[in-house]
Parts: sequence; C-alpha cells; structure tokens
Amino acid sequence: MKTTDFIENWLRENLSAKRYSHSIGCADCAKRLAKIYNQDENKAYIAGLIHDCAKNTDDEKLYKIITGEIKEGYSEHELKNSKTYHAIAGAYFAKKIFEIEDESILSAIRNHTTGKIDMTVFDKIIFLADKIEPNERDEKYSKKIFKILENNKGTIGLDLAILKCSKETIKSLVKRQLYICPETIDLYNHLIMSVGYLAVNDD
Repeated sequence: MKTTDFIENWLRENLSAKRYSHSIGCADCAKRLAKIYNQDENKAYIAGLIHDCAKNTDDEKLYKIITGEIKEGYSEHELKNSKTYHAIAGAYFAKKIFEIEDESILSAIRNHTTGKIDMTVFDKIIFLADKIEPNERDEKYSKKIFKILENNKGTIGLDLAILKCSKETIKSLVKRQLYICPETIDLYNHLIMSVGYLAVNDD
C-alpha cells in the first residue's frame, strides 16, 4: 500500500478542494467510529480517505473504465445513475493507484454509496462516515445521526443510523428525479424489517 502522504497528495491534486476536505473529514470520522465499534482505526482512516478518489473523474471516462477494464462486480442498475460510478471505480482506483489489497477497505469503498444488505461493521462505518463527516456535511443532520448512535449501543445503533441515512438518500433521489438502485431500496427495506420498529420519527 502507498503511504498516507502519497495518498493525500494524490487526492489533493486530483480532487476539488471541497471534495478533498470531505475526504479528510470522512477519514477522521471513520477513525472515530472505528474506535467506538472496535474496528481497525488506521484501516478506517485509509478507507475514509480514499472512498471518493474517483469522484472528480469525468462520468464518461468512469463509464469506460467500468465497462472496459473492471467489467464485473457491479449490477446493470448501477450504470443507470452516474452518481454510483465513483464507488465502483473507486475500489478499482484504490487497488491500481494506491496498491490497496485489503478486501475490507476495498469493500467499504465499493459499497459506500448504495450500500447493501450484508454490509460488515467496517462497511457500515465508512458508509456512515461519508454521510456525517464534519467538514462538508450538514452539522444539524450529523448531530441527529450521532444522537441515534449514542442512544442505541452496538450494531443496532449503526443499523438505525444507516436506516435514517438511507431514508434521506431515497428522498433526495426522488426529489432530483434520479434513478434509485435496487440495492439502496433493498437495504432500506431490510433495515425497516429488522430494526425499523426501534426508529424514532424525527422528520
């Protein structure tokens, strides 16, 4: 794996200033969550740092990379909304550019946008960190999510927080009239059935 300095320099050169700020915030938040949920803090920092490494690459170029070089490990639905391209390509970039071989890091990067039903605790941490990091995300919203985590210990708290985030993501996609990947809907439905009865309606 490349050094953290190499990764940060690459991101600084290849992402917008706002996206770079978000990536640093996500890395810090992921490390914080990893400590709470007994996950590897250094790995969480790296995954959070890299998760959006493909974000500022042109959509057309990402599409060509996905269909021409990656070719597998994604659904046809993910190609119907360009907002998902960077997660697929991001895991590929992480391996190719940053020489990441750790499957838990690659999985977390790959699944941080749509999510999926069988996410690991590490996957969930990166998924959440992306949504609630302090640098670029809405502070009021982040506080709501952290309150959910504080009031519900263990993985139930993680699941309730992700349920809230998934709900807001779906609302946003509907509002913008964008295609919603079945993976996102499946995750929401799964969480509604498993922990939804504990959710507090705080809209």
